[in-house]
Amino acid sequence: MQIILLSGGSGQRLWPLSNEVRSKQFLKIFNEAGGESMLQRVLKQIRRTCAESTVTIATAKKQLTLLKKYLGENFDLSSEPCRRNTFPSIALAAAYLHDVKGVDADESVVVCPVDPYVDDNFFAQFHMLAAQISADSPLVLMGIEPTYPAEKYGYIIPQTADKISRVVSFREKPNRIDAQKFIDAGGLWNGGVFAFKLGYVLNKAQKLLGMSSHTELAKNYDALPNISFDYAVVEHEENIKVVRYAGEWKDIGTWNTLTEVLESNTTGGGIIQIDEASENLHVINNSDVPIICMGLKNAVVVAGADGILVSDKVASSYIKPFVEHLDQQVRFAEKSWGTFKIIDSDDKSLTVKVTLNRGSQMRYHSHERRDEVWNFIAGKGRVIINGEEKVVRAGDVVEIPVGCKHTVIADEPLKIIEVQLGEDITVEDKILWQVMN
Repeated sequence: MQIILLSGGSGQRLWPLSNEVRSKQFLKIFNEAGGESMLQRVLKQIRRTCAESTVTIATAKKQLTLLKKYLGENFDLSSEPCRRNTFPSIALAAAYLHDVKGVDADESVVVCPVDPYVDDNFFAQFHMLAAQISADSPLVLMGIEPTYPAEKYGYIIPQTADKISRVVSFREKPNRIDAQKFIDAGGLWNGGVFAFKLGYVLNKAQKLLGMSSHTELAKNYDALPNISFDYAVVEHEENIKVVRYAGEWKDIGTWNTLTEVLESNTTGGGIIQIDEASENLHVINNSDVPIICMGLKNAVVVAGADGILVSDKVASSYIKPFVEHLDQQVRFAEKSWGTFKIIDSDDKSLTVKVTLNRGSQMRYHSHERRDEVWNFIAGKGRVIINGEEKVVRAGDVVEIPVGCKHTVIADEPLKIIEVQLGEDITVEDKILWQVMN
């Protein structure tokens, strides 16, 4: 059995801690072992319950360096050249398994999002899903027993109340009244878990996208339709089974559901003070400034480098349209080599705090429209400017005029305050060089 973990989302509903580069699955929100991300938690559970299965992570190209930082190099990866919805992502991952890894078209595949909060029994059900795949039922879903009339999930209407049933119909995300009607009719939440034979999706890709090879899909990925697996495949398949799951399940992709599983009402390294009048309040502070909350009820307060959220918990799940309209650059990012954080900016300057891990280095590069000044505040390393190497340590200042080729290497964990000066400061102003001389 092959397992595909969908890990390419931008996590806009968990703004301001998640962004295009540092998505929700990388947030260290669980307290076990000093901080554990969603991705790490799910992988540990899969390895406990499906040890014989091979896991492939389907992700966006922008997240590759973080994946390597969190997981190392020992994992299979299907990389999307750009972001598309779940059908193109699953089709590309299926083609990767078949064409690159040599997996047989008759192999069973289970697809699962990376962010469910569940116990191990959830993943143990994957074997049952795979066992139900047949010519008469080429697609098998997992249906979650609903605990309340949720408006943010689609509903699966099964034929019977048995553990395994044929699917009668699907219902889109409803209002609360209709959601209760679906539950009364035996409806199950659609948790986004699908099982099929590998060849099934390859055939769907050929029929719906006009291509099914990994080379073609990767080459033309930006032109593929931005459509979900549900819309493209599930709603048009006439013969579907559903496996009922009644255990613990939470979609922790929004602040209101995520706060339900946090061990503490306060999280983060910053100072947090809450008065006694506040009720059902969660505060996550990833900033350097103190937060004081007074008289807040059923609310969530989140502070990070990209912004501040103060919201009613229920309302917080509808944040995505507001985030989409924000016109701002990413102010914090975590990479395999370290982190960067924008601490000040105006029309002609940008000040960034850069932290390099031991042994890491920047790419050798130059800029056409800006000068830079590097202020080293901790650690020890080396800079190479136009081929000349120099040792640097805390207290040193290095000036880099426009056009100079440069890099920095961290012999110890290195912290730098980098000041960029120019009329047109953009991330695109970077020329990479291969040779350091």
